[in-house]
Amino acid sequence: MHAASARTRYAIALVAAILATSACVDDKALDSIATTIRNSSTQRPDELPVMQGPSPFHYPSELYSQRVQGNVTLSIFIDTLGVVHPESTRVVESSGHAPLDSAAVKGTQSLLFTPAKLEGKAVAVSILFPVYYRHPDEPPLPGDTILRRPAPATPAPTP
Repeated sequence: MHAASARTRYAIALVAAILATSACVDDKALDSIATTIRNSSTQRPDELPVMQGPSPFHYPSELYSQRVQGNVTLSIFIDTLGVVHPESTRVVESSGHAPLDSAAVKGTQSLLFTPAKLEGKAVAVSILFPVYYRHPDEPPLPGDTILRRPAPATPAPTP
């Protein structure tokens, strides 16, 4: 594998954009969310961690009713058993709304992964983990290329 393609593979290999509304979350979305891997060693894992189970992230009800949207980027540490260590979780990029940031941090307490592997052995990794809160009745935020919603049907012009 070429060095550039390996870097690209690891930079965008595991997608972890968690959609906070149940209407927007499905297994395919959870399996195809991008994240950046940062391993404390110099070697990158051969197999990336894979999130298990349903999304543990909940949209704060007061912000949902106000239709507030935002992105939170977290740094999380996943050990060799696939467990996230909550004490290592920190907000790297805030949504600008403290309740969204807090809900994202709280959700990581229930995350479980199939651990990353290097040469067949489980390895601990730190990753950047984005959490996207989207209201289904609001338009996408700028840059929401992976969160495309179908365009609303437009009526045919009348002759």
